[in-house]
Amino acid sequence: MRGVDPWTSEDPLGEALHFLRMTGAFYCRSELSEPWGLTMPEMADCLWFHVVTRGRCLLSVPGSTPRYLTPGEFALVPHGLGHVLSSDREAAQTAPVVWGLPHEYVSDRYAVVRHGEDGPPATMICGAVRLDHPSAVQLIGSLPPLIVVESVPAARLSWMHSTLGLIADEAKYLRPGGEAVITRLSDILVIQALRWWIEHDPAAQIGWLGALQDSAVGPALARMHRDPDKPWTVASLAAEVAMSRSAFSARFTSMVGESPMRYLARWRMRAAHDALRSADVTVAELAKRSGYQSEAAFARAFKRMLGVSPGSVRRRVEMSAIGA
Repeated sequence: MRGVDPWTSEDPLGEALHFLRMTGAFYCRSELSEPWGLTMPEMADCLWFHVVTRGRCLLSVPGSTPRYLTPGEFALVPHGLGHVLSSDREAAQTAPVVWGLPHEYVSDRYAVVRHGEDGPPATMICGAVRLDHPSAVQLIGSLPPLIVVESVPAARLSWMHSTLGLIADEAKYLRPGGEAVITRLSDILVIQALRWWIEHDPAAQIGWLGALQDSAVGPALARMHRDPDKPWTVASLAAEVAMSRSAFSARFTSMVGESPMRYLARWRMRAAHDALRSADVTVAELAKRSGYQSEAAFARAFKRMLGVSPGSVRRRVEMSAIGA
């Protein structure tokens, strides 16, 4: 008898969030004094986050109204967009790119940045994380340009207040191992902030996120996500959720925006892309696993859906491994 997978549940949305594997690309503590400004560069496939632990910060993100952040608030910039942090609108106009400022590296991925003049101080924790699982592509595409979890006296936000308090304490004193604590707490905040947005924003009830929460389409999506290489058909998926083939197909297409088989094909390619980046697997093996009769047919479909060839993905991984 097979053991039960503890992460397989009847909560497709929770399951998708569980598999959001985060890789920290960059974390920094910024010690600032007015007037000051920082331009955060565009970082493809990354999610930026910002926490103000002292003072305040004007956050300007393309596609969103500029707003001030204060201690106790947590901001996400999900699409890797370039954006500006500053003490005020005037300072934002001449904000230098953060990479061009001196950095005091505490570890390979954690640095301290000091910038500004002699005005009132502000302190921030900023970071960029990559979300590597295929579900991240779907999730990030469903998010707005900016998410801010506000500091409000709500019992359900006690997780944020306590975690932000721990981050602020570690950032203030930076004791041995403090950078490791900050990075791990930051990852928790990212996931918690995504959950908060999904629970509170009506936009999370439509599209892919809404489909994950649907009583029929959600379980069908979960089955495809768990076992994309299984030879699914519309009929077999419909049977899994006790619906007729035609009713299931219409409901799935209406909610997700594409047919079940089109979605499955795209998901298989994203899973293959993930495997090429993180596993010792050949293109031929992936082609067979994905149901293609030849490696060439698989490669053509891969490039058509993802815009890159499987060979180029593999070469980038190999070059990265040798430090090229």
